[in-house]
Amino acid sequence: MEFVVLGDIEVRAGGRRVEIGHERQQCVLAALLVDAGRPVPAERLLDRVWGERAPQRVRGVLHSYLSRLRRIFAELDGPAIARRPAGYVLDTDPMSVDLHRFRVLATRARATADAGGAYELFEQALGLWCGEPFGALDTPWLAEVRAALQRERLAAELDRNDVALAAGRHAGLLADLALRAGADPLDERLAGQLMLALYRCGRQADALRVYRDLHRRLAAELGADPVPPLQRLHQQILAGHPGLAARAPNGGPPRLPAPPAGFAGRCRELAELGAVLTGRPGPGGAAVIAVVGGTGGMGKTWLALRWAHDHADRFPDGQLYLNLRGYDPCGPPVAVAEALRGLLDALGVDPAAIPVEVDGQAALYRRLVAGRRLLIVLDNARDSNQVTPLLPGSPTAGVLVTSRHRLGGLITAYGARPLTLAALGDAEARDVLGRQLGPGRTALEPVAVDALLGQCAGLPLALSVVASRAALQPGLPLAALATELGEASARLDGLDAGELTANVRAVLSCSLEALPAPTVRAFALLGRAPGPEIGLDAAAGLLGVPVAHGRTLLRELADAHLVQEPAPGRYRMHDLVRLYAAEQTADGAAAAAGRLLDHYLHTACAADHLLDPHRRTIGPAAPVAGIAGRHAALDWFATEHPALLAAVRQAERLGLDTHVWRLAWALNTYLARRGHWRHGVQVQESALAAVGRLADPAAEALVRRQLAYAYTFLGRNADAVPQLDLALDLFAAAGDLVGQGDAHRGLARAHARRHRFFPALDHAERALRLYQAAGHRSGEASALNAVGWFRAHLGDLDAALGYCERAARLHREIDDPYREALALDSLGYIHRGLGEPAAAIRRYLRACALFREVGDRYQEADSMVGLGDAQSDAGNTAGARATWCRALTVLERLNPSEADRIRARLGGQSVPDSMAAWSSRSSSAATAPREAISSAPPAGRAPTSP
Repeated sequence: MEFVVLGDIEVRAGGRRVEIGHERQQCVLAALLVDAGRPVPAERLLDRVWGERAPQRVRGVLHSYLSRLRRIFAELDGPAIARRPAGYVLDTDPMSVDLHRFRVLATRARATADAGGAYELFEQALGLWCGEPFGALDTPWLAEVRAALQRERLAAELDRNDVALAAGRHAGLLADLALRAGADPLDERLAGQLMLALYRCGRQADALRVYRDLHRRLAAELGADPVPPLQRLHQQILAGHPGLAARAPNGGPPRLPAPPAGFAGRCRELAELGAVLTGRPGPGGAAVIAVVGGTGGMGKTWLALRWAHDHADRFPDGQLYLNLRGYDPCGPPVAVAEALRGLLDALGVDPAAIPVEVDGQAALYRRLVAGRRLLIVLDNARDSNQVTPLLPGSPTAGVLVTSRHRLGGLITAYGARPLTLAALGDAEARDVLGRQLGPGRTALEPVAVDALLGQCAGLPLALSVVASRAALQPGLPLAALATELGEASARLDGLDAGELTANVRAVLSCSLEALPAPTVRAFALLGRAPGPEIGLDAAAGLLGVPVAHGRTLLRELADAHLVQEPAPGRYRMHDLVRLYAAEQTADGAAAAAGRLLDHYLHTACAADHLLDPHRRTIGPAAPVAGIAGRHAALDWFATEHPALLAAVRQAERLGLDTHVWRLAWALNTYLARRGHWRHGVQVQESALAAVGRLADPAAEALVRRQLAYAYTFLGRNADAVPQLDLALDLFAAAGDLVGQGDAHRGLARAHARRHRFFPALDHAERALRLYQAAGHRSGEASALNAVGWFRAHLGDLDAALGYCERAARLHREIDDPYREALALDSLGYIHRGLGEPAAAIRRYLRACALFREVGDRYQEADSMVGLGDAQSDAGNTAGARATWCRALTVLERLNPSEADRIRARLGGQSVPDSMAAWSSRSSSAATAPREAISSAPPAGRAPTSP
């Protein structure tokens, strides 16, 4: 039986993993494995497993866990857990535990005189590590042991580096040394090893640069000079001291840098890489190439190294790794000649044997890799030109490239397969944070963890920075960190772990530096655009350029993975990239914002006019290219309405009050037809504040009426009526007959919502007279429908039928399908009251078809309810239930409170106040006292049509 603790804790029997119970039981096993073969006193065992948080009767709990472990091991003929006077002991050979094997191998390596033999022993020891010790287990004692083991691992790595350099393995060691030195820039021993490896690889200038950077950092942060041995090495490199020459390497395949710790998720992406890199050779028998792309900080290198380590056995001739530093904050990209020398060094070529000319170096490189089963990882490439000379000509090799650029040249010319990394999903991001912080810490503050996940927006670098800051300050509550990052303007300041490679802002800045000035300006302006995404036409308006030029600028940003194109002509930014973009200075930012708002207002007004050509216009509604017809207008609003809502808020922040209320006006038809009443209230309340600042009574009257309309459909009649009264006064003062008619019709609707049909009818008749006086046929038809609807609710069905038929006919004459559908809905309701279900069904079916045509899902669902009622009246119970189910699906999303009346029908209850009973009492209702009718609940559905 074998035990693993240098990673997720595991027990293996005969090569098969054994289930060892929950986390606390695993902690008991870990506490015994650290002292395998030696007794652990009970008190010490309790402290290791529970610390100060021991539960009541903890000894009984411990005995239970030990008993379960004994049974598991006994079933597999494993070691015993014995109780002895000195404590509990796991009676197993310590060498069955990877931790103890690691220590024994490291000790033997240090005692071995032969550098090559010592190197192999160190490699065996370090090869036992497969992650954070004890995985996700988290107790105070385990945290201490984990930290101590990490120090042991670092010491072994540094000792391994020394013997590797002594054995002439500097070339294969170089990539790992560079990564480690970047992660720990103040480690002088590591810096010395890197300097020596660089020098031996013929990179004297890079070796001297490492020393200069370290000297500057030590002086700035510690006020100290490098230690004397490092100073001597520096002088020897300057002088080209012969004692620095390397002995000839003794072979062995090149290796990758260490795998990333704390890696989690990306299962789909790992599988996609496997499908590419282990599949058939590329076109014409070329090497298979995979390109991992994505925004800076998206975890491209981590993914590449994780996959490469997991599949190292598929490349028995070794794995070459080269950091091309395409977007490195510390220096320029690696030149082709330097890259080729690095690869030749890694392949063990004597520096003196490397050709001087680049073409000769490339030819030698391709000759060396031909026919070998190698994996070549080219990390952080700047562009295709940097990668192309490094491609092998052999189909036996696999090439894994990472870059912030799309590398279209590789895809087009060499058949490379792209894999673009997106932000981590919530579950994966939570797993990453949990692995790095430990489940104990995250479980204590779940609300703070949720906030941090939202603030990091699935960016792996941001998650790692948060985990790093929390680890460096173990006493810092996660809630305090979440509060610091909660302010968007300061979030990027908080996502900084104190190093260039662990600073989200610095990482993104490297991507920006690679772009030309016009593209950088476009990036900065796009960061200020409202809404989650932007269309090409809107972006061109924002940038103040023709559409074709705007497409070019956006393509450059998409190639650099600074914007994404989720659909053709639609662009979005990662949340943290947007924050960074908004920080950049951009000439003409205020004018750009005005252009974008002008674009949205002009297009929204044109689209609104197509949805409702009979509605009052508030400005020019000239046609817009690409939006021809009602359906195109609906599609445009459906796509853009999140951006339009954000545009209203941005116009409000910028003090552009005219844009605020006009955008709100243009949005109203679409929001009403989709049942987005709360959004309607939000934008109209902003509009009301704006017209107040403008002191524009005509606009104020329009806005108050629109706001009341949204209030009414949210059931806020007490808020709607005062708005309508004020709007009526303003329309009257301006002599606006149509506006007065609209206000009276709104008051009629508000009264009807409270089942007060006499005052509702009074207002509807006033509206009818005002529209007729103004010669406003659309308003007249709507008022006829309203009068008929309220008369129907007062029992005067014959008169109601005449009014609503006139309304439907007039709407059809002026080609207003939306309001014709409203009148047909009323007629369906009236025919039900007259006991004519067949006629009612015909009217409702036509109303539903028209509502569907104009895109009003709410009214369509409302008419489907009436249709189901009419089908029920006709005895078609199955048809009625099917219709109600369709209506329920829509209303559950648009207006859950109204969905309850559908559930009552589907639950087997009769239709409320059945139409037959209502019809039989309609004549008496017509002569009943006004107060009695006003206070009684109406027959049938709640009135919504007029």
